[in-house]
Amino acid sequence: MEINDTNNHVLRSLFLTFAKIGAFTFGGGWAMIAIMEREIVDNHGWLTKDEFMDQLAVAQSMPGILAVNISVAVGDKIAGTRGTVVSALGTILPSFLIILAIAVFLTPDVIKNNPTVAAVFRGIRPAVVALIIAPLVTAWKRAAITWKTAVIPIGAALLIWSGIPYVSNPILYIVLGIAGGWWCFGREPGRREEDAK
Repeated sequence: MEINDTNNHVLRSLFLTFAKIGAFTFGGGWAMIAIMEREIVDNHGWLTKDEFMDQLAVAQSMPGILAVNISVAVGDKIAGTRGTVVSALGTILPSFLIILAIAVFLTPDVIKNNPTVAAVFRGIRPAVVALIIAPLVTAWKRAAITWKTAVIPIGAALLIWSGIPYVSNPILYIVLGIAGGWWCFGREPGRREEDAK
């Protein structure tokens, strides 16, 4: 009985945490990362800072929504398959219900012509930019990028932004990153540990 109560408490905590993340972050993706890190790492200790950065890199490389990918990984680590389902539902459900309410009560004409709604969106835009920049700076510091290695993310970002066919495809840089990581850290047993020292 006590084990079931503990499991239910963990599942409830996962659901409520990811529901809060899903309900109170605007812009999705990178705009969610600062709040996710605070909840997952600082408040609950489900992942260490390094584990969170690793999960972020994997989640960004995988198909699907960034926040859902991270919630699935955390849920699986904490409570297995049930944790995965509960965490994913917690992340998705608030956004789904909010969008459903908007679709029912706010038609495109109302959104376009209502000065109050327009003012709300104008206020949200700069806040979302700040929410995106904050985790980028944190990720930059934690990834130990120096001015010598900064050419890699800056160069990749500029090439993606360029719009040149094939060269601007983000999938190319994901594949190159995987290949480069394997080449530098995965070829020899213990190589990663030696490089980390």
